[in-house]
Amino acid sequence: MSGAGVIADFALRTMRDGAPQEVLSAARLHFLDAIGVGIAASTVADNATWSQAATPGNAILLGGGMAEAGAAAMINGALIHALEYDDTHIGSVVHGSAVAAPLALAVSQLCAATGRDLIRAYIITWEVAIRIGLAGPGAFQDKGFQVTSVGGAIGAAAAAAQILGLDRQQTISAIGIAGGQASGTLAFLADGAMSKALNPGWAARTGIEAARLALAGMSGPETVLESRFGVMSNFGHGASHLDSHLANLGDDWFLTEAAFKLYPCCHYIHPFLEAVEQLMAKGVTAKDILDLTAFVPPPAAPLVCEPWARRQRPASGYDAKWGLAYCMALMFLHGRVDVSSFETAPQREVMSLADKMTWQPMQDHGFPERFAAHIDVRTARGTVSAGVLQVRGAPDRPVDMSDVVTKFTRNATRRLDPDAASRLMEIILDIDAMADTADLDRLLV
Repeated sequence: MSGAGVIADFALRTMRDGAPQEVLSAARLHFLDAIGVGIAASTVADNATWSQAATPGNAILLGGGMAEAGAAAMINGALIHALEYDDTHIGSVVHGSAVAAPLALAVSQLCAATGRDLIRAYIITWEVAIRIGLAGPGAFQDKGFQVTSVGGAIGAAAAAAQILGLDRQQTISAIGIAGGQASGTLAFLADGAMSKALNPGWAARTGIEAARLALAGMSGPETVLESRFGVMSNFGHGASHLDSHLANLGDDWFLTEAAFKLYPCCHYIHPFLEAVEQLMAKGVTAKDILDLTAFVPPPAAPLVCEPWARRQRPASGYDAKWGLAYCMALMFLHGRVDVSSFETAPQREVMSLADKMTWQPMQDHGFPERFAAHIDVRTARGTVSAGVLQVRGAPDRPVDMSDVVTKFTRNATRRLDPDAASRLMEIILDIDAMADTADLDRLLV
């Protein structure tokens, strides 16, 4: 059976039968986190005008207003990803919610779907995208593509097809169409352009449009994943691992392994921020630093270390989110790295401290299964070291639900009053019991 056929069967079965309770519980919490992040992003000046690009319609924009469903999915996905605060499945390096949440929200509003259908579509998108990433670990990035946007488009098409009521063959065609439109390069690294945020939003929109086209009678290639000119060959290093990672769809579930992010910057930087916090707990201050060496997993270095001069002195607040040196300096100087840290132009004091930092390749790093970090700081009293074997929020270092709730509340109340934010949280954490999404829609509007 083709990969698209396996995915179609999984999507149809999941929309009909649902997912295990632990998967559903995780989905609610991750969906809550994503909506909060998107709302917070809509309040940042650099992002606030993006909705002007959306075609008018009846789907909700997280920053306020309405748009056509595909356009709403695109803009909302960009907002959820814009802060680099959205969750990640570490092994596949997939930012699943930035595709799954806007897709499920928009297509549910398009079809007046139930809350149960919304959350099941969200789960389908996540699970499929993870499998695409796991089938080509590091391969997409090696070729300059973001696996979130490529694998996300496949998952989004499979999920959208279910809410739109497509049959098996139509779902396969939707997947084939989406595979032909999947994209999302890492070209933004050259100058810190903000368009990287659009990658998952575009994947969500691709899923909706692919499902609509399949419903209208357009066929898509059934072997879009594994053929010579298919997704895995063009974006990855071939389809040799695809079958094994699709074989357990619906038996093993990976959404429960997704990691929540506790800082709004590139996930590869997070363990280094934890290491900085360890050093600060030992009494090391910014004034003590003569020089600092960060030991970085080589696969992560192109995003957070290259070119190093830009990672010390970023071009903008958005560019700073990939600046390993800049973010470590922020933590040393301010004791925090949060949304407000990147709302202004890079700070001279922070860049001066970052200038004292350098990096070297880490050995035995375990990436991408582990996001590890090690730091050596030379002071007048000698060298002090700190390290993290796995980033906090990963499955083997989970965060408490209270951490996620606190993060959501902090994000949502940048736009909503506390009572509205609290009510929104109640609805999302009980979303599968909702006969429709009307209450959710009203609060988001």
